Amino acid sequence: MATGPGLEPLVDQMISVITNDGRNIVGILKGFDQATNIILDESHERVFSTKEGVQQIVLGLYIIRGDNIGVIGELDEDLDAHIELPQLRGHPLKPVIH
Repeated sequence: MATGPGLEPLVDQMISVITNDGRNIVGILKGFDQATNIILDESHERVFSTKEGVQQIVLGLYIIRGDNIGVIGELDEDLDAHIELPQLRGHPLKPVIH
């Protein structure tokens, strides 16, 4: 996982965050601190299901504590725009067990 200054190039970019409890949150990275707490704007959670398509729950401006972040990655907005999320099925991620 990138930490601290490693996130600087991602500021004002669309990112995807997988949390330790298995949530997938997508938004624009607006800021972070030394503990990798992050601030996302225009964010939404993608909820995966094997029975229905991916649901997107609008969160808006959202803060995620650094100790709850499993993975942070840059999101290719062009590629993401071509994915038909309502048609996509998948098992939800399980929480990280320490």
